[in-house]
Amino acid sequence: MDLTSLALLLLRLGIGLTFAAHGAQKVFGWWGGPGMEGWEGAMHRMRYRPARPFAVMSALVELVGGLLLAVGLVTPLAAAALVAQSVVIIGQVHWEHGFFNARSGIEYPLLLGVGAAAIGLAGPGAYSLDAAAGVNPDPTVRIVLVVAGIVIGLLALTIPRLGSREAPTRA
Repeated sequence: MDLTSLALLLLRLGIGLTFAAHGAQKVFGWWGGPGMEGWEGAMHRMRYRPARPFAVMSALVELVGGLLLAVGLVTPLAAAALVAQSVVIIGQVHWEHGFFNARSGIEYPLLLGVGAAAIGLAGPGAYSLDAAAGVNPDPTVRIVLVVAGIVIGLLALTIPRLGSREAPTRA
């Protein structure tokens, strides 16, 4: 038994399905989530304009990216998208609250983002759809994608600051 691949499977399932559940809250309103209308309102309050495309994109990154990570399909791309999403979540919502989750700090989204980055760098392991299809990107490609996820997330944080001078409001 390949314990490294088993460990990667557990990480993929835990991190991927957690992201997917948060995405489902936004897309479908499941598990007490806001649904797309409520999520669009939150994106508007965070000054993303137009709010609808940003709401759809961020919700689908979590839902689809999380499911892709969980099953290990196009894993480096899914991981990079989830890393970018984590950077935005941390910077837009949690940074001002410090580290600990009890105060809505960065602890939880940081852990999810670091986990996604680690999977993106390591690859999905043998127990994945990528492995079944014979897909194994070069380590340099995996590094570039994780770094790109960080950079894209940082760039996405600048969008609300470009559009208006009004004071931001939090969701």
